[in-house]
Amino acid sequence: MSDRNNQDKSTMLNRRRFVSVAALALLAAPQTAMADLTDAAASFVDKVLKDLSGIVNGGKPVPEQQAALRRIVLDNVDVDGVARFCLGRFWRTATPDQQKNYLEAFRTVLVANITGKVGEYKGVTFSVGRAQKREEDVIVASVVSRPSNAPNKVDWLVSTVGGATKVIDVIAEGTSLRLTQRGDYAAFLGRNNNDISALIEAMKKQTSPA
Repeated sequence: MSDRNNQDKSTMLNRRRFVSVAALALLAAPQTAMADLTDAAASFVDKVLKDLSGIVNGGKPVPEQQAALRRIVLDNVDVDGVARFCLGRFWRTATPDQQKNYLEAFRTVLVANITGKVGEYKGVTFSVGRAQKREEDVIVASVVSRPSNAPNKVDWLVSTVGGATKVIDVIAEGTSLRLTQRGDYAAFLGRNNNDISALIEAMKKQTSPA
């Protein structure tokens, strides 16, 4: 009887140890996953910024720099997701044709705004700082330095989109660019009877030859 009691006690002890180890593993797993996620986001932003720096400081002709910047934007930014965010509630009221035309116009304007200023980026340097989890996304801190300008704090909001890591917002000195753009679009639509077609035409004019 004593042997059986000892065996039962040993079995219970082993079970308790197993439960304790399993509980620790479950607690540790999210932290490990979070660390992996933030590290991956920081590495992603670091690579993107190094690629950007290499392009604008590489000395190649401007058209080649613009083409390379365009590829970086389209490959690493969730352009369509940002576009939908910027249109806000009006995305749901837009017709399929309006949605398609708006996405095309947004993509063109975004790329043109970035590549059109390539000459202003010469000499720029970046340093990547801490990455922090923010709900389902990760925010990666950086400092952007340009000749004859004070350093600027720029945060990159990174998310997983369709299995790929993408930039979904840039926060410059505390100001979200996609929130600012959403406000601008909402104000325009408010002045134009919420006419999404009018917004699309105005966007197209931004990139039309003078």
